[in-house]
Amino acid sequence: MALSCSRFFRFLRSIAEPALAIVGFSCLLTFIFILYQPTPGPGISQKVGWQSWDSVNAVGDSGLPSTSPAEPQEPPSGTDWWNVSNPADELSDTSSYPLDYWAPFLPHNTGLSEITIERCMFSPEIAGVDLCTPETTVEKDAVKGKWVRVERDLNMQTGVWSLNVYYRRTRRLDVPLITEFQLLPSGEEPSPRTDSWFKVKRSVRDGVMRTKPLYLWYKIGKAMNEMSVEEKQQIVTEVDVLFGEGRPWYGFEKLEPAITPEKWGIIESVYMTYRRGVKPVPHAPPLHFSQDGKFKILQVADLHFSVSRGQCRDTDISPCEASDNLTSTLLGHVLDAEKPDMVVFTGDQLNGQGTSWDPKSVLAKFAAEVIDRKIPWAAVFGNHDDEIGAVRAEQLKMMQSLPYSVVERGPKDIHGVGNYVLKVKSGDSSATHLLTLYFIDSGAYSQGYLDWFGYFFPTEYDWIHQDQIDWFLGESALIYPIERPYTPQTSSDLGDIWQRQSGQVPPSTRKLAKPNALMFFHIPLQESYNTPDTDQRTGLPLDVGVSLEGSGAAKKSDGMFEKGLLAALETDHRAGPAIPEVKVVANGHCHVTEDCKRIKDVWLCFGGGGSYSGYGRAGFDRRFRVYEISDYGETIRTYKRTEHDEILNDYILAGDGAAPYNWQ
Repeated sequence: MALSCSRFFRFLRSIAEPALAIVGFSCLLTFIFILYQPTPGPGISQKVGWQSWDSVNAVGDSGLPSTSPAEPQEPPSGTDWWNVSNPADELSDTSSYPLDYWAPFLPHNTGLSEITIERCMFSPEIAGVDLCTPETTVEKDAVKGKWVRVERDLNMQTGVWSLNVYYRRTRRLDVPLITEFQLLPSGEEPSPRTDSWFKVKRSVRDGVMRTKPLYLWYKIGKAMNEMSVEEKQQIVTEVDVLFGEGRPWYGFEKLEPAITPEKWGIIESVYMTYRRGVKPVPHAPPLHFSQDGKFKILQVADLHFSVSRGQCRDTDISPCEASDNLTSTLLGHVLDAEKPDMVVFTGDQLNGQGTSWDPKSVLAKFAAEVIDRKIPWAAVFGNHDDEIGAVRAEQLKMMQSLPYSVVERGPKDIHGVGNYVLKVKSGDSSATHLLTLYFIDSGAYSQGYLDWFGYFFPTEYDWIHQDQIDWFLGESALIYPIERPYTPQTSSDLGDIWQRQSGQVPPSTRKLAKPNALMFFHIPLQESYNTPDTDQRTGLPLDVGVSLEGSGAAKKSDGMFEKGLLAALETDHRAGPAIPEVKVVANGHCHVTEDCKRIKDVWLCFGGGGSYSGYGRAGFDRRFRVYEISDYGETIRTYKRTEHDEILNDYILAGDGAAPYNWQ
């Protein structure tokens, strides 16, 4: 035993000296080459990553939006507070954007260096891994960038295999970039044909039977460091795919002709789309009342748009084709007539039912008329929105990426996607919170069954759950009371801007209470079908409008009406009257129900169907509900505008001229 221990220690002594020498030498190298940096070296203008020594854009030298922080500037005298923004809020560090995966919503200012088409027998979405990435080398990856797959299958509707676009993206300043695309039949070439044009070997119709090949050509231009500012705005920065004949996503252009031509009622068209330069998404200004204390909301219920142009349902219009397009035209007309300050889509923007299988292509067009008029808009989900295709969380991200959207994700630890609160503030310099807008996801289906082919058939609607009720009560508790009716700030330099509207009677009493509130969700509550309150002035039921169908409410309930709406009061003072904070609940879901009914001092209103793509009833005009809030949030008035410009059921729900509350 002693002999064995002696040999062991001698062995340790024999290896100690070389081991210490190796460790010491390693530490010395670490200090010299990593820890000790006497000069900045090339790292100022270059970045080390998977793209070895990428040349990156110097700040302010790219010709594209700079990412350096901007100093806030004093607004000009007399500028409204909602028109003041900090330029730094619009900036983002584009150098941090990933180059090795497809992210079409990011405002990349880096160009594409190469593009190709690849087929795959096993779709990456099904296989879980991309087995068909084009061949490459480490050297090419370092110079041109890694291959990135555009996650949109060109052969989604037809074709024997999957077919995807792949491209390389680079930050290097010395690599020539793509500036132009063309789609040409076999045997044709771009004119004039130059050495800067390259042809993708595989047809964009590869795998589709009985179709003529169509090939993608791309033109390589200058390197970034050789371009002028104008030329940098023309480089191709992103590629996408559009299904259907709708408009492409904001900032993108269609590449004609269609990869797959439309066959009405059989196959939808497929287009390759691309974006040039950086197209910043315009943001909505903060929601605010006008200087005379008004704010108008247009409710758009149940569009039921599809990837296709849409099929007309239950209308007297003849002939009626392309119902989605007709509905968009009608909506544009209503927007021009009403000029709302905000639009709220109350669910079922997508038709589901197998026709909105590519939600992104549908979402690109559903709010187009609103976006074109630069109107802020919000939305909640309906039961059909995610029946097929992207789930709600993905759709919400898409909606947030559209111009003038004020949609919010809301908390992730409760039921639903898109439970959020928006506040409308006064137009004077105090920016006082005068109106609250609650948005709740009422879900889709709670029960159903699968048929022999694996299709889901719902049997019961979902409902607003207890955790959503708790969330609403918590948000309501955070609302600070204000002195009502509100009087805008006045000062000598504002002149008579804030004079009261003519004919408005000054209030005889004032109170400290939360601002009035409206709530929007898709599926109505069970209480929407209860017996309405009675107008004490006339003895008539407070039910304005018509209902031409049965109940559309869920069979189950966690008590949103009693435990939520009636529990959240204007004021917490026990001596005061029990007036609910939420004066109006706005629902969709039921297309030929468009009444407003007051139940226990809360108005429960339906928008009525406004789309030719959703079900209706012959002789029942499509219509849109308007909420006009005036007197700085005190008065809520509603009416409906039909497709024939008739104004129906103009009625005051709250404020001066409204029916007294039950306690009065």
